[in-house]
Amino acid sequence: MPELSPLAAAGLSSVGTPTLWVVTIVGVLVLLVLDFLVTRKPHEVSIREALGWSAFYIALPLAFGAWIWSRYGSQQGIEYLTGYLVEKSLSVDNLFVFMLLLAAFAVPAVLAQRVLLYGIAGALVLRGVFIALGAAALQTLDFAFLLFALILIATAVKLLRDALSGHEQEVDINKMRSVRLLRKIMPVVDDYHGTRMTIRQGGRRALTPFALVVVAVLATDIVFAVDSVPAVYGITEDPYLVFATNAFALLGLRALYFVLHAALSRLVHLSYGLAAILAFIGVKLGLHWAHGIWEGVPEIPTLASLGVIIGVLVIVTITSLRATRNSGDGKRTVVHEVQGGGSA
Repeated sequence: MPELSPLAAAGLSSVGTPTLWVVTIVGVLVLLVLDFLVTRKPHEVSIREALGWSAFYIALPLAFGAWIWSRYGSQQGIEYLTGYLVEKSLSVDNLFVFMLLLAAFAVPAVLAQRVLLYGIAGALVLRGVFIALGAAALQTLDFAFLLFALILIATAVKLLRDALSGHEQEVDINKMRSVRLLRKIMPVVDDYHGTRMTIRQGGRRALTPFALVVVAVLATDIVFAVDSVPAVYGITEDPYLVFATNAFALLGLRALYFVLHAALSRLVHLSYGLAAILAFIGVKLGLHWAHGIWEGVPEIPTLASLGVIIGVLVIVTITSLRATRNSGDGKRTVVHEVQGGGSA
């Protein structure tokens, strides 16, 4: 088995050699450029096209996980696969919020995938920043794991509270700070003009609704990054594996959105499951921190974590489908339309 490369200035270990980092980042950029080329000409996505791309973006990370397992051993392989499953689960909830935003801004079907792609690109950049900050915290702060644990537990409590109150089901874009700020800076026209973000109207530049929805999606990316990066650090301390799991989970979101669009509203119990997963990982991180101080404190193995996460996801999927079996769409469909007929 190849020797793991140590991270500079810390006791953290990583499989990410400089060459592997460069190859991975270049590969991610190539896939992003490919996605932008595919969406260059706006068109409605057929289910056949969405299924094809989804199959590709599922097969690719699984093949990469098999390579990690064979080259670096079962421990790194299990950490990668568990981290990928966590990130993919969280990304499904991201998709639901994207779905509400696209509906609230009345985004034409032909422009939906380009909006999603801007959101994915922004999310990748933000995750990269948060992953670097997380690695720096682990290197310099003795209580970093405890801090991450508290963040995840607080997020789990908020998810559970919002799910019980129904708050998570509402998106009022007129109250979004990013939208209000943009409207103060520049005028906004009512109609979409393809993928153009600004047009000239009355001798001055004005924003299009496309620009508003892209900014709104990017703003939600920040919130998701705060949750997801500590979550995967609860599975593995390897920044390279953290980046790889985030990148692979995000790259397939565009196609997955169109595959799951009809089913997303039926996953009414997803937030309960995600709250349970985040709380579980928070406890795992807390125990890991305590074990470093008191050796008698037990730790939760990554393989056990994988079993718990799969079990929770299976349970909430089954209960969600049963709960919405006779009601058509689920409860998760509430959207506050924009004033003035639903346009931005």
